[in-house]
Amino acid sequence: MKRWLNDLEAREGLDRLVARCRKLVIGSYAILILLMAYRGMLVDSETSRVGPLIAFVLPLALFLPSILAQRARGHAWLAFVSLLYFAQGIMVATLPGQVTRGVAEALVALALFAGCTGYARFRSRQVKHAGTGAS
Repeated sequence: MKRWLNDLEAREGLDRLVARCRKLVIGSYAILILLMAYRGMLVDSETSRVGPLIAFVLPLALFLPSILAQRARGHAWLAFVSLLYFAQGIMVATLPGQVTRGVAEALVALALFAGCTGYARFRSRQVKHAGTGAS
């Protein structure tokens, strides 16, 4: 795997890989927030309509500063959190009548995981190479 990633870096270049991963992160992050907001609004809560919405969206929203600041470490942590949303999507997909929504959540969370891990790796290497003066 390491060899494949090194070959990919040599072939594509770090700048291009970072840009691609960033686009994947931003797109999947936005879609996952929308899916979670929709899901939060569907929950029929007797006490509060805002509570479930906050519970589904807040963990993702906490990573917005890291995404905007393009911090590799924040993307790495978001990758871990996205796995929770992946597991939740799989669980929802097992419910009667919820297969489509659950599979959509799982796939978007998986795309977010892939984008975040790629971004964290390639951005870290890009910053390291820029600091040493290497290209």
